[in-house]
Amino acid sequence: MKPLPVLVLCLLLLMQCGKKESGDATPTPAPTSPKTPPSTTLRQAAPFPMGAAVNINLLKTRAAYSSVVKTEYNSVTAENAMKFGALHPSEAVYTWTDADYLVEFAQQHNARVHGHTLIWYKSLPNWVTNYPGNTAAWENLMKTHIQTVVAHFKGKVAAWDVVNEAFEDDGQLRNSIWRQKLGVDYIARAFEYAHQADPAALLFYNDYGHEYNLTKRTAILDLVNNLKSRGIPIHGIGLQMHTSSNIANANLANAIQTAAQTGLTVHLAELDIAMNRDGVATATFTPALAAAQKDKYKAVVQAFKALPAAQRYGITTWNVGDADTWVRGYCSCPDWPLPFDENYQRKPAYDGMVEALH
Repeated sequence: MKPLPVLVLCLLLLMQCGKKESGDATPTPAPTSPKTPPSTTLRQAAPFPMGAAVNINLLKTRAAYSSVVKTEYNSVTAENAMKFGALHPSEAVYTWTDADYLVEFAQQHNARVHGHTLIWYKSLPNWVTNYPGNTAAWENLMKTHIQTVVAHFKGKVAAWDVVNEAFEDDGQLRNSIWRQKLGVDYIARAFEYAHQADPAALLFYNDYGHEYNLTKRTAILDLVNNLKSRGIPIHGIGLQMHTSSNIANANLANAIQTAAQTGLTVHLAELDIAMNRDGVATATFTPALAAAQKDKYKAVVQAFKALPAAQRYGITTWNVGDADTWVRGYCSCPDWPLPFDENYQRKPAYDGMVEALH
């Protein structure tokens, strides 16, 4: 296959989080029951938490999906259920049902809950985007949302992506509604507000592009190092790792290593590895692609495992099986970026992860 043009790859990665929200509506094939799982699972094999971002509707209604989450993972992230628009649809209304369901599920199955996300420039309800208040009112809006959400889950959610995707690809601070209304230091105050609400929770900055955009990565590292030097309560850095088969293993490893050099805890927070780089509508998942994907997953996990144990927060894939990936909805094309296939059977990518863990 020809390499994906740089512009197309950048557009795909730039749009990832916005498109992830459409995952609930993407048609998926009828499920099939998984085979009896072998004795080895990801959660058993790994010396750090292994997680998945989950679709709450699928968790409730699709037995095969739920079974994999229970069996394989000891950390879960809400794909959409803890975003601003889902939790706080109007100024005086919070809707906790789906997020509470995930927390209860995790408690029942001895899994950690990672909160995603408190402040992001997307997934905002109309009452926020049209909010008429002055600077003080906007500050109160942000503080109230953060502290209400974090307090609701205090002692139940281990960590939060406090701020998500604050940078453009050119390394400039994104001109989001938060920056427009609250100035460039809204990020630091968001961390302070979250820490006040739950001093025990680990607090992360989360973003994409570390493995392919040196300019952006430098800006992110400068931010987190600045927050640390000022005594702002930041504990971790999330590398989304929505990546592709054409990203060199050395680039993947370097991204992980440079994040660890901050001294913060590192989370591979939204891992998937796209294989149909040209978006070919007739593409199929060949044995050669499966082998290449296996090698790439193995390389990512090996690089993460090489970090000091105290800095390994864990690895989270962005959803569970290929039928549920945001990538297909974005490109309107076949792709197979996850370690489980459409029927939640283990792929060679899964074997690559386990090999790296041993």
